Amino acid sequence: MRSDAGIGLRPCYGNGKGATTGGVPWRVHNAPAVEARLLDPSAGALAVTAGWGHAGKGGVTMPGRGHAVERPYTDAELAAFREGLSGLGLTYDQFTACLGGACYDVYLSDVAYWRCVPARVWKYTIGGYQVMKKWLSYRERALLGRDLAPDEARYVTEMARRIAAILLLEPALDENYERVKADTYTWPGA
Repeated sequence: MRSDAGIGLRPCYGNGKGATTGGVPWRVHNAPAVEARLLDPSAGALAVTAGWGHAGKGGVTMPGRGHAVERPYTDAELAAFREGLSGLGLTYDQFTACLGGACYDVYLSDVAYWRCVPARVWKYTIGGYQVMKKWLSYRERALLGRDLAPDEARYVTEMARRIAAILLLEPALDENYERVKADTYTWPGA
């Protein structure tokens, strides 16, 4: 993955299966340009209405099912991953083990979605909570009282990148652990 890698916000068209403007998912997509040409925030294109969250008793935000579609990587997406491997020092098998062998298209609404969020990035949890899903649950239009700002939509892309970076560290961290474990001091009498 290049340092300029990213997951871009995409518009949905007609059948809800989505369309892209070309390119590959790990290539940088200039978010303001994508939004300016393809998504009109003033027309509600950045409203989170896919059912990620709803109000519970006492004003507590409850998670919803939302709309995320798991799918295999396209040939173009796999080619982009392979291209980015040289700078990571990972094999293709390590790379797919880190990010998963499939991806998700994560919908804000029937108008926009994030395309090709790697499966392990989408499923990543902290404290038992699925990070990206939890973030989206608090941003449902009915709860937030407004649509996302373009910067907030870009933040989801940044979040996905950061989670991917953490996951891609796993082989190096595992190797370091094994190296340290093999060179530990044996205490006398132990």
